[in-house]
Amino acid sequence: MSAIQSVAVIGAGVMGAAIAAQIANAGIKVRLLDIVPKEGDDRNAIARRAIERLKKTQPAPLMSSRAARLITPGNTEDDFAALADCDWIVEAVIERLDIKQALYRRLAEVRKPGSVVSSNTSTIPLAELMTDMPESLRPNFVITHFFNPPRYMRLLELVTGPAT
Repeated sequence: MSAIQSVAVIGAGVMGAAIAAQIANAGIKVRLLDIVPKEGDDRNAIARRAIERLKKTQPAPLMSSRAARLITPGNTEDDFAALADCDWIVEAVIERLDIKQALYRRLAEVRKPGSVVSSNTSTIPLAELMTDMPESLRPNFVITHFFNPPRYMRLLELVTGPAT
């Protein structure tokens, strides 16, 4: 894999948004995706609200307003095909194995060959995450567990498996 130039974070909760902020702090464009809300007209509302929270949170997860502009909000229905352009896709969704595995199956269909897919899980073992995972994804799948808050806790746990 060459240099990482484009990243997506799926899951705009506290950790997903903070991971997106730290990636933007490094000067890299990042898409922040979440589900489409059940109510309202803004299909990107969850990700958009997460970005607004990043701008107000103290201690500040964003180093500058310039970094905030590198984060593009989206959703997992309308913007999923855009993940084909990403060099790294970080999964930061709810800690439910069934939801994560369903997402990995979808990602295997759209991601570009050689792109890295990682989970920010801190509770589910790599072997369980990889159960029933498409073979094409296995060599590029890892756990990248960021510690909270990522900008200030300069710790990243990297968990690889036999296939990575």
